[in-house]
Amino acid sequence: MDKATTLGPLSTEAALVQLLGQIKRAVSKGAKVVMGGRRIDRPGSFMETIILTNIKPSNPAYREEFFGPVALFFRVKNEDEAVALANDSDFGLGGSVFTNDIARGKRVASRIDTGMVFVNHPTWTACDLPFGGIKNSGYGRELSSLGIQEFVNKNLVRVSSIDAPA
Repeated sequence: MDKATTLGPLSTEAALVQLLGQIKRAVSKGAKVVMGGRRIDRPGSFMETIILTNIKPSNPAYREEFFGPVALFFRVKNEDEAVALANDSDFGLGGSVFTNDIARGKRVASRIDTGMVFVNHPTWTACDLPFGGIKNSGYGRELSSLGIQEFVNKNLVRVSSIDAPA
């Protein structure tokens, strides 16, 4: 409840232990820590934000989801490599494109295989926008008029005259 806090704790102690284990495995397989990643010495399941680089496809971190303050940085040579890297994932909830060229941002966003892509914002949800992923990140949508259809069982009833031909 400290008003100066800008990053909350992980949901549980088990979630923190799992995340620290993922980071340790990533580093043992060649990932480099640019900053952070240590548990914060205070009550609760707090850890520092961490940036990892030098993550090769053989590193488990390349394919895993990190549910915590972990940023993975990759270097690519061009837009096509960036899109290929973004799409080389078993997951697909959301993605982000950051650029000063909005037309380019929209073009790149249209090539990314996720349920949602945000241009110049890390995430953006609202009750009137459909929310959901693809691949191992979900099927269908929540929220908005699209989302309500996922929770409705529809029943077709057709009525015909008893004397109508079959």
